Amino acid sequence: MKAVILDAATMGDDIDLTPLRHEVEELTVHSLTSPDECQERLKDADIVMVNKVVLKGELLASLPQLKLICVLATGTNNIDMAAAERLGIAVRNVSAYGTESVAQHTLMLILALANRLPLYQRDVAAGQWEQSPFFCLLGHRTLQLSGKRLVIVGSGVLGNAVARLASAFGMDVVFAARPGNEDADERPPLQQLAASADVISLHCPLTDATHHLVNDMLLREMKRDALLINCARGGVIDEEAALKALREARLGGLGVDVLPQEPPRQGHALIDAMQESLNLIVTPHSAWISPEARQKIVTLTIENIRTWKCEYTG
Repeated sequence: MKAVILDAATMGDDIDLTPLRHEVEELTVHSLTSPDECQERLKDADIVMVNKVVLKGELLASLPQLKLICVLATGTNNIDMAAAERLGIAVRNVSAYGTESVAQHTLMLILALANRLPLYQRDVAAGQWEQSPFFCLLGHRTLQLSGKRLVIVGSGVLGNAVARLASAFGMDVVFAARPGNEDADERPPLQQLAASADVISLHCPLTDATHHLVNDMLLREMKRDALLINCARGGVIDEEAALKALREARLGGLGVDVLPQEPPRQGHALIDAMQESLNLIVTPHSAWISPEARQKIVTLTIENIRTWKCEYTG
């Protein structure tokens, strides 16, 4: 069978694709692929492997040979799933490949914001330590994590990994009810937990129920020193409302690894605000990118291909 990877560059150039080559008769690897190039590159493919390239229904309908789409990520929103099902094209994604990497990144954001790292780094760079009348700077109130409450939204593998790490720092970890399913969930909803939270960390998908889950109303319920972390999806928080709360000292710190549009071609208010004296960290959707996590995507994709082969042949 012939397989094609459309956007291998999104996986980095330090990942070993050799195991994938052993699973198919022919593997063609493209670093990046524009929408106009998809049809030509996939015309003879039995399997396509894709991270973020959009595969629309009309494209899939023009590829009668295509049998399997392997998404090199968890989200399948770039695939016309209804068209794939109608055309008999199997779709397989991967999950939990970046659990340790994202959990580590989440704790990095929590620790950095708790210690007001962005503010103190700015002060040191501006020469304030050199001008201090005594041995240290005390201008920014830090947050000791031990004994503080961490509210996690998302109780899957990732949320539980973050909980384990936070527990090692002595934090009181509480999971919020699943957004959109609060009535059937025995846990309290985020709205009920917000006032007691010292840190809120988001690890849930972006759905109608989670869009702007953290909005101006919820932010006003939170403690003034509380930290907000979003390593889930852009749009789960109202970024403009969170930035306003940060500027007005109604929020202790904000750390995001995701934005509603990625990459942010037209810029974003949070990126602009990084020039201000705020306890703010924006990272470029890099929580997942450890080499171990990216190589695991290859391993999980091989498992998907093998499972599909068994089902396909029968």
